[in-house]
Amino acid sequence: MVAWGLWDWGSAAFNAVITTFVFTVYLTAEDDAGEPLFGAGVDTKLGWALAAAGLTIAVLAPLIGQRADRSGRRTFWLTINTALVVVVSGLMFFVTPDASMLWLGLLLLAAGNVFFELASVNYNAMLNEIATPATVGRISGLGWGLGYLGGIVLLLFVYFGFINPEVGLFGVTGDDGLDVRVTMLVCAAWTLAFSLPVILTIRDRPREARAAREPRLGIVASYRRLFATVGELWRTDRDTVYFLGASAVYRDGLAGVFTFGAVIAAGTFGFSDGGVIIFGVAANVVAGVATIAAGALDDRVGPKRVIVVSLVCMCLAGAAVFLLHDGGTTVFWVFGLVLCIFVGPAQSASRSLLARLVPPGREGQVFGLYATTGRAASFLAPMGWALALTFGAAVTGTSSDDAQYFGILGILVVLLVGLLLLLPVRAGLRPGTTLAAPPRV
Repeated sequence: MVAWGLWDWGSAAFNAVITTFVFTVYLTAEDDAGEPLFGAGVDTKLGWALAAAGLTIAVLAPLIGQRADRSGRRTFWLTINTALVVVVSGLMFFVTPDASMLWLGLLLLAAGNVFFELASVNYNAMLNEIATPATVGRISGLGWGLGYLGGIVLLLFVYFGFINPEVGLFGVTGDDGLDVRVTMLVCAAWTLAFSLPVILTIRDRPREARAAREPRLGIVASYRRLFATVGELWRTDRDTVYFLGASAVYRDGLAGVFTFGAVIAAGTFGFSDGGVIIFGVAANVVAGVATIAAGALDDRVGPKRVIVVSLVCMCLAGAAVFLLHDGGTTVFWVFGLVLCIFVGPAQSASRSLLARLVPPGREGQVFGLYATTGRAASFLAPMGWALALTFGAAVTGTSSDDAQYFGILGILVVLLVGLLLLLPVRAGLRPGTTLAAPPRV
């Protein structure tokens, strides 16, 4: 259980530090004269690169999961994709601050996102191999919580060790982007070190058992099998299909809380740059601890109840942020952290709920669909944010910047729609699920 959870801790190096806080910021940064380090139009090119990565993930994730199900080699493919994330992270060291290096940086960032998500498909599918119906919530919560905490621990280490000081550890400075580039090497080592426990602990099926499974299929045949599986799920187990759709909606709302939270903190509530960083650290620590604690509640009362309560509480806290937007930083500290308390439990319980729903032997394929539906709905929170700002500007007769606090309403609508779609889903344990089998290590 701990070995599995440590992968989440280690993978936060790419998911949080590289993608969210450091490397993307590096690519879009400016020099002392206000000129972009990597030339003009970086934001647009970055958006296209990440969009291409998202499309690739949406297309490949269920196929990769299906092939891992058939071969019984989830650990093997987790190892391959994790190793590729490590290699990509290390290669980012060579992206010096020059316009000619932009496309290398974008290519590595996009490729890393693809490999990370494909690794996550097999990692999530392993939950059914190590958990039982009585422990699946606790184990999922442990992994997700460690992901939050691991990202913050590493971020604080590289920020105070390399990025913030004039001269950091080992004499590293900001000249030629060396502080960020060395951070990429640290992230690669971090991912590798904390991925080894699960890779060395959870074994693939013996060769004899793998040989007895279905023969390999080509790409076209694999997609035919995938569509047939979706059709079968629709005919025989619509709750799984409904959950995939509902969770895609509210999961994008959950992502929107973190994506736009810092924007609201700075623009509406007057947080300084340092204040935003401090709040971000506090938010991730609170989310991590709450997620680990909520895992036991998941096992006791069921994941659907955890998700429903989390989404309801988030809607109430978000409404308070909107209504009390004139209250200053204290209001955001209180209700912003309340929002963060429930983000992690909702995400973790979603994973454990799907583990209970997934048909036996199709864990990778269904978790691949989970990734695909999430990518397909990833426009909802940004669109809700933008539409709410437009509405707010029209209602108040001001600019969208002055009506920025209306943006929270767009996120709340996405969460509420996802909640309403979730309510009809029957979330009981499916007969024959591999969760009922003894853990295999």
